[in-house]
Amino acid sequence: MSETPPRILFEDEHCLALLKPAGQPVQGTWAPPGETTLEQDVRRHLSPASPDAAYLGIVHRLDRPVSGVLIWAKTPKAARRLAGQFEKRAAVKEYWAVVEADALPRAEGPVLPAPVDAWEDRLTARTDDQGMIRVVPEGTPGARPARTRVVVDACATLPDGLRWLRLWPETGRTHQLRVQAAARGTPIVGDATYGATRTFAPGIALHARSLQVRHPTTSAPLTFIAPTPSSWAAWGLERASGPRPG
Repeated sequence: MSETPPRILFEDEHCLALLKPAGQPVQGTWAPPGETTLEQDVRRHLSPASPDAAYLGIVHRLDRPVSGVLIWAKTPKAARRLAGQFEKRAAVKEYWAVVEADALPRAEGPVLPAPVDAWEDRLTARTDDQGMIRVVPEGTPGARPARTRVVVDACATLPDGLRWLRLWPETGRTHQLRVQAAARGTPIVGDATYGATRTFAPGIALHARSLQVRHPTTSAPLTFIAPTPSSWAAWGLERASGPRPG
């Protein structure tokens, strides 16, 4: 993953949306030997001669093992306006996840058997010494609410004991989808931190599929869709076509 050109989904003079690979850290100046952060790759894209001089406003993040769409600002004004959309929950995020879930009902064909559900929890604000966020009881000091809409989706090919979920987080807590899924006995495939027993490389089977925002200067609606990594198809994961809930 050394000095890999970022895969751009959209770019103009105000912002750019790109596809984050699973397993690559988003931010900072550190990276394992022979690798780079996505921020470093984007800075080289913006200013090959002087990457550190490029302005790059990071308005939201994805965990290192997660793949999918990210939008970053290219000016301070765009950064303020985009960050405001995330803070006010005006940005609509959809994730795809494959979970270890023998207990969930199987979706047969393109018609979904269950309505959209809601996961509501209280989460610790920071990771503990094991690098984990915890679900805690109501009233726990410092705990923050987390809410996610979720549905079991149809899948054309899926190994036994797994389910395909579509998730719309309405809050943006650290590790939110990972800890909420694990708390229900359905850890995301590959997420050993939260109890998954199956491996999935690189990263985990959690993908930021789409992002809807308003353009930071024109307010025009923008929708970005990130294709799943090739590792999903190699693992035998393929969504079924057909009607989907909004």
